[in-house]
Amino acid sequence: MLFYGRQDITEEDIRQVAEVLRSDLITTGPVTEEFESAFAAYVGAKHAVALCNATSALHLAMLVAGIGKGDRVVTSPNTFLASANCAAYVGATPDFVDIDPISHNLCPQALAREWKPDTGAVVAVHYAGGPADMEKIAEVARGNNALVIEDACHAVGGSIYKDGALRKIGSHGYADMTVFSFHPVKTMTCGEGGMLVTDNDDYAAKAKQLRTHGMTRNPEDMVGLNLSDLDERGPWYYEMQSLGYNMRITDFQCALGLSQLSRLDQSIRRRREIVATYNQAFSAAPFIKTPVLKDISLQDHTSWHLYTVQIDFETLGLTRTHVMERLHSNGVATQVLYIPVHLQPWYRQTYGYGQNKCPVAEQNYRQTLSLPLYPAMSEGDVQLVIDNVLAVTSVYDQVA
Repeated sequence: MLFYGRQDITEEDIRQVAEVLRSDLITTGPVTEEFESAFAAYVGAKHAVALCNATSALHLAMLVAGIGKGDRVVTSPNTFLASANCAAYVGATPDFVDIDPISHNLCPQALAREWKPDTGAVVAVHYAGGPADMEKIAEVARGNNALVIEDACHAVGGSIYKDGALRKIGSHGYADMTVFSFHPVKTMTCGEGGMLVTDNDDYAAKAKQLRTHGMTRNPEDMVGLNLSDLDERGPWYYEMQSLGYNMRITDFQCALGLSQLSRLDQSIRRRREIVATYNQAFSAAPFIKTPVLKDISLQDHTSWHLYTVQIDFETLGLTRTHVMERLHSNGVATQVLYIPVHLQPWYRQTYGYGQNKCPVAEQNYRQTLSLPLYPAMSEGDVQLVIDNVLAVTSVYDQVA
């Protein structure tokens, strides 16, 4: 079975993880620090904070930025739940504006048109790895004194242009913080895991403290217990200075991350090759619309996490479920990514959101389908996907 996404684990990955498992320290420790330094260097950011998952990274981004009750946080409806849930976690109001019909990312024009004065932050998502228009999104947000959080969970290793120069996502300066995911189906994995990167010293320091129960062991940060008979500060001493969480990642996960990072560029090149093959094969298919970048010059600088097509199921005369079942029966597993978040029952019940709030995203959802894409796919695997997708659409075209 060819799944829509899959981890790519090598013997070297396993060797490096096993080496840490045989060491004295396996939880957050020196390998975590090494991974943070290597990742920060790779994307070109000053700080990187490794966490148990990207949802935690988004949560901490809200906390360290001071977002909370009374603030509105705007994001794309075409994303995973966590992009909006992170605002609800801190008591802010998650909100949504529609997507661009080409990139399927947050539309800067819709953001400006629907701006509300209580908006404190914008979470800009790079759907499928294709970059959002960060320059225009930042222009709208910062013009209204709001922060920009970049949800780059789909875009590890991608780049955009700034002032004519190519910059890695996470270091271009249009965002105050950027969050990455290392879930197994992403462009690199730690099994689970996430990373928050920023050039802001204060944000990074707060995030590191909050991921470990709000504790510090750094003598320079100590304030003391202010209890004369209990204020001895020996080697055991620590202080909880804020209400934090347990969002730590392990050293053996970070060992996997380091190994995966070392061949990330190679993995992304293979993803681009598969995307190019798909695009060519489906270019003349009557019911299929292939993904398009808003800035075509980024074609060779995009880290494709998903390959998502639009299929006109209504004209085809088939339900999406039927098409997916036919493909699955021939060894091709597909996925629907995503149901617009504002239509989820909890968001409808809690905030009163409903149909037609984001009509472009809702129409996109009616036709979206993600096909298999991961580096370990062989040429035969890719051709199997192409043949089956074309066969399903062509057969029913003739029947109609």
